[in-house]
Amino acid sequence: MTALWWRDAVVYQVYPRSFASAGGSGEGDLRGIQSRLEYLSELGVTAIWLNPFYPSPMRDSGYDVADYCGVDPKFGTLEDVDALIGAAGRLDIRVIIDIVPNHCSAEHPWFREALADRPGGTARERFVFRDRPNNWESHFGGPAWTQVPDGQWYLHLFDSSQPDFNWRHPDVVAMFERVLRFWLDRGVAAIRIDMANTLFKQAALPDLPPDAVSWPYYHQPEIHELYRSWRAILDSYPADEFPGPRGAVAEIWFNHPEEVLPYLTAQGLPQTFNFRLMRVPWAAGELRSVIDEARDMTRNSTGSMPWVLGNHDVTRLVSRLGVDQNLIRVPTDEWRRGTAHVDVALGTRRARAAALLLLALPGSAYIYQGDELGLPEHFDIPTARREDPTFHRNGGTAIGRDGCRIPMPWSGDAAPFGFTHEPTRTWLPQPNWSALTVETQSAKPDSMLNLYREALSLRHGHPALGDGDLEWLDQGDDVLVFRREPDFLFALNLRDETVSLPPGYRILLASGPVPDGSLPTDTAVWLTS
Repeated sequence: MTALWWRDAVVYQVYPRSFASAGGSGEGDLRGIQSRLEYLSELGVTAIWLNPFYPSPMRDSGYDVADYCGVDPKFGTLEDVDALIGAAGRLDIRVIIDIVPNHCSAEHPWFREALADRPGGTARERFVFRDRPNNWESHFGGPAWTQVPDGQWYLHLFDSSQPDFNWRHPDVVAMFERVLRFWLDRGVAAIRIDMANTLFKQAALPDLPPDAVSWPYYHQPEIHELYRSWRAILDSYPADEFPGPRGAVAEIWFNHPEEVLPYLTAQGLPQTFNFRLMRVPWAAGELRSVIDEARDMTRNSTGSMPWVLGNHDVTRLVSRLGVDQNLIRVPTDEWRRGTAHVDVALGTRRARAAALLLLALPGSAYIYQGDELGLPEHFDIPTARREDPTFHRNGGTAIGRDGCRIPMPWSGDAAPFGFTHEPTRTWLPQPNWSALTVETQSAKPDSMLNLYREALSLRHGHPALGDGDLEWLDQGDDVLVFRREPDFLFALNLRDETVSLPPGYRILLASGPVPDGSLPTDTAVWLTS
């Protein structure tokens, strides 16, 4: 049986607009990504996930797709995609791409055709048009419906520029089958499915009651038949040559574990993200609880749940861990508006420990670009420079996601910090990150970057790490300790005082200084016998 590479893969999320630019536009591109593959290889990742690079008006940074089988000229060409996949493969790095099936751009030819059609016309049946709206709210703020000149309304769970598809229409099903094969034929190793649980809506489109605990567009039963058909397509590709068996990982937000299990059957999706780890506060009991929850969900399943500490939709890890953790438990207006006090030094110390936790857990891990540099959230973006539709649709009451999408700092003492070779203004403004560039951190043995490099090198070489299981050891409240066979021990101290290290072990790696065999607060260690 061919090994399922995704079960212990370390995947690096590349946000193409903000990773690296080979041109002078101030926006990242595919050639820029290819130029930095050696960096990713040296970091030690085994795959990269690319956020959308398709033709798009960029109303939602590419998640408003106008053509699912093309490349936006700002990112490059199809030939650049092929060159990137080939170059990555020569470094044994697989390429995962985003598929955005819930909605498209209002500039997609099908939606233009729908707007030109009459109410009730066949072109409108590919989308969700109604004569009157219900009370659903957009995830980006405001109503989830927009009226067109002839009086009908169309559904958009996100921005008004992102109309939702009607997944009960055969044209939609057939188009996405073609899209999957188009990219798999080009050598894509896996797909990441955006908002994978929202595609089907209850046909009656019922109003949401004020006390709703479930939504009539989450986890509808028809979704599982669709993903069984997608799994069959993935499994039809050769498994005995690079990139090996083709995978899929789904973005699924859930309230209860039983909502996820149907996705992870043998004929269902290989993976769904585990977002719980990045949404709980820095507290031993809550961290252990979400780890155990994921282990329980996958214990008798053929699927798995990669661990995630950050991505393009959430506040940067350093800043999340550098605030009063009650703000994570119960977000306040202070947190949503980006005015909460952030202790960057504290957040960095905790983020270093969190990195060792992430990479010691059983299974696959995803690293969001820049987290390996310890980048904090950039809160102080001028209103005129903000692009996230969530900021504009809610009138600025929530600052949105721009602050975690700032272009990467590679080198130098001033913007654009090597992001582009031209002295061009980047699409989002960079703060003074001269102390956090790849160049600066590469020269410092104790930097966050070198911590990640060493952790990944050890992970790839240690027989206890990667896929498998763990056994918790009781070391008292606020200390997380687990063993992984044959001879690996992880320890994280969340107490306000130092604790003694378990006897009989030596330190492989520590997130910070460990004097005299005592583990300081907010410090993690990898140990071996």
